[in-house]
Amino acid sequence: MQKANHSPLSHKFIVYGIVGIMILPILATLLYSVSSSWGATILPRGLTFDWYIKLLTDERFIAAFGRSLVLGISALVLSVVLILPTIFVVFYYYPKLDKVMNILILLPFAVPPVVSSVGLLQLYSDSAIPLVGTPWILIGTYFTIALPFMYRAISNNFSAIHLHDLMDAAHLLGASTFKAFLLVILPNLKKGLLASLFISFSFLLGEFVFANILVGTRYETMQIYLYNMRQTSGHFTSALVMTYFLFIFVLTWLASRFSQGTSS
Repeated sequence: MQKANHSPLSHKFIVYGIVGIMILPILATLLYSVSSSWGATILPRGLTFDWYIKLLTDERFIAAFGRSLVLGISALVLSVVLILPTIFVVFYYYPKLDKVMNILILLPFAVPPVVSSVGLLQLYSDSAIPLVGTPWILIGTYFTIALPFMYRAISNNFSAIHLHDLMDAAHLLGASTFKAFLLVILPNLKKGLLASLFISFSFLLGEFVFANILVGTRYETMQIYLYNMRQTSGHFTSALVMTYFLFIFVLTWLASRFSQGTSS
């Protein structure tokens, strides 16, 4: 009985300790980003928001952030247009192909981004359509990155909604397959789809390898901007990192909220 009483307390101590260790660097970065100067003292000498004002008024940062948004949203729109009908066809007409798809979606993780980037450079360097150095090649590569997250989240949602029963009921009421998918199946996938979109977008926003090798400074994204600004003031880069972290935190929180709504 004594062991049962002390066990939850020890578990909480371990969990809170790990969370504290993870949060400590974030708090230190936040404090450094709002400090006017911090040298050989335990605490900063003064606090200021000048670094955030300088960052948020930097046209180069706003442009880089906008490019990252455009790339992420474009890749996710392409993912929804291609992946959602594909999963529907697999689950409704060819359910045995789900095992094959589960293997195929692991390929982006099996091939390192550096290897993929070099292969894409060799493949499209002599192409009649100039893709290297343009955002179009990044949209394609970002689609492959988002594919595993999108497929796994949406396929789990398909498994939970009793697809065949809903489609049979819609057909009995006179709806076509397309209309049943649009008016019956799609609303049941809304929360799972939104959760997968937020998770994928937060991951795409932090992608650096493909953007750096395939495009570089010719189409500066937020991660490329962060890399190029590494030689500037540490307070400024800390403000940039905290701004990026806050944005990702909001996206992750939204994805978690939608995931909880889906599971319930």
